[in-house]
Amino acid sequence: MPSRKFADGEVVMGRWPGSVLYYEVQVTSYDDVAHLYTVKYKDGTELALKESDIRSQSSFKHRKSQSSSSSPSRRSSSRSRSRSRSPGRPAKGRRRSASQSREQKDDKKKTIQETSLALVVLVLLKPSENNTKRYNGEPESTEKNDTSCIPLEQKLKPDLEIKHVLEQYSLRSRKDDKKTEELFSEKKTFVAVKPIEKVPSKTKELEFGGRIGTFMLIFLLPATVFYLLLMCKQDDPSLLNFPSLPALESLWEWRVFGVFLLWFFLQAVFYLLPIGKVVEGLPLSNGRKLQYRINGFYAFILTAAAIGVLLYFQFELHYLYDHFMQFAVSAAAFSLALSIYLYVRSLKAPEEELAPGGNSGYFIYDFFTGHELNPRIGSFDLKYFCELRPGLIGWVVINLAMLLAEMKIHNLSMPSLSMILVNSFQLLYVVDALWNEEAILTTMDITHDGFGFMLAFGDLVWVPFVYSLQALYLVGHPTTITWPVAAAITVLNCVGYYIFRSANSQKNNFRRNPADPKLANLKFIPTATGKGLLVTGWWGFVRHPNYLGDIIMALAWSLPCGFNHILPYFYVIYFICLLVHREARDEHHCKQKYGLAWERYCQRVPYRIFPYIY
Repeated sequence: MPSRKFADGEVVMGRWPGSVLYYEVQVTSYDDVAHLYTVKYKDGTELALKESDIRSQSSFKHRKSQSSSSSPSRRSSSRSRSRSRSPGRPAKGRRRSASQSREQKDDKKKTIQETSLALVVLVLLKPSENNTKRYNGEPESTEKNDTSCIPLEQKLKPDLEIKHVLEQYSLRSRKDDKKTEELFSEKKTFVAVKPIEKVPSKTKELEFGGRIGTFMLIFLLPATVFYLLLMCKQDDPSLLNFPSLPALESLWEWRVFGVFLLWFFLQAVFYLLPIGKVVEGLPLSNGRKLQYRINGFYAFILTAAAIGVLLYFQFELHYLYDHFMQFAVSAAAFSLALSIYLYVRSLKAPEEELAPGGNSGYFIYDFFTGHELNPRIGSFDLKYFCELRPGLIGWVVINLAMLLAEMKIHNLSMPSLSMILVNSFQLLYVVDALWNEEAILTTMDITHDGFGFMLAFGDLVWVPFVYSLQALYLVGHPTTITWPVAAAITVLNCVGYYIFRSANSQKNNFRRNPADPKLANLKFIPTATGKGLLVTGWWGFVRHPNYLGDIIMALAWSLPCGFNHILPYFYVIYFICLLVHREARDEHHCKQKYGLAWERYCQRVPYRIFPYIY
């Protein structure tokens, strides 16, 4: 095993990937398996570099001094040899030296002119490329509204293009070029270097309370779901009135579990249908991009058609309400089995396919957060499928079942106004998510979090059975509201939806095409990664305007339930805690990723979610 050359904490010169530029970096760690150094640039950017791409600071100074000292010695030895060969012709020798001096001056002029030409060509070819200060997180200007900014990897053009232009406009004679080619052909000085692959290192900073916290959450999350469902079944769902526990045998029924499996695999069939466009996700640590089929909205339409057929043949959809607790238990059992399968298969996954946040080496923590980033069976992406399909579409089906159950139990010819508002608001939210399905590919769930118990339980149990809490509450606790109150709640939901959708669209459009003329009025802070941080529009108002819109909508979903009990407001309380925690995670990751640029963004946009409050 080769010994490491640079120690942790040592300040060295690291080559920026894809270029020949070296910058001052600090060694933070070393991977003995991949033989890669993790280095940190001045702007906070961390990269994995090979030892051949790192040099000591003294080597740069040594080469510079050696080059400057060697030139006079060569000139003096050249003059001494010239005098020894022609001792009887000193005048002519002096004239020859003078002519050589003029040739050297001409060569210097040509070199300077070629250098100037090269700089002009570089500017023409790369008009928006960051200079040395920008690589170090020190842009020339704090804000920009230049929409020609593109990702860094697209701006680094191949050197062959520059070489071709220089050959066309070279000021040297072909004879000199031929000599130069012969000189470099004798001793090859350029070696092809393979692209640097950043191998995920061990997760050092544990979230969710570490091993103890994740162990407790594995039991606390299912207990919370069952507690909320039992409370909604009570006549008095107050916090002090703890529900009685049902018999264990009443919580399980194989027929219900079979219906759940049928639902899950039906959505899997819709996912595999060759309809909808195929897009690429963000680059992985090894540079590869996975492909995803965007057909969630088509799956929703097919599901709606299937439900319509069942209702036409008088299928009792309120069966879902009558066995609601058993469906929740079936979903929890399936998510646990899926989580075990995901962890077992992740043990054989390659190192580069592991999740950045779930590679701690601790069984409980990795089992909860997810060890593998994108587990797939062939082209079937398990995490991406569960993120939007069975749970999110199932949420709408559950709401519809609650609406029909309310009409049957209370002998209503039409559902109550409160139930209509809840169903309409949440239906809009789900349809919007499925219509803009491609936007989920840039979220933390897809790019950072592995697929483990946290996401499996959240997607299959928490989302459909907790997010439908308001509809379940209204079945057993009908609430009457007036039309003016309903109109005010509707306006509130529309305001929240407008903030949520316009903020997300603004961010996604800027990421997809910063040069869009529609975004010409937006200003941004350039970063060392080549991406920009928006400081105008919604993202100049607060750092997470989409979270603000989400919370406003969550409040609008709970208001139709009245103020008799706090139970229907559990969702908005939980959602505020969830988004504040997620915002803290985003803050931590963005600070590591963008460095000084993120600090300037925080100074420019001081409020995180709630303006003038938080």
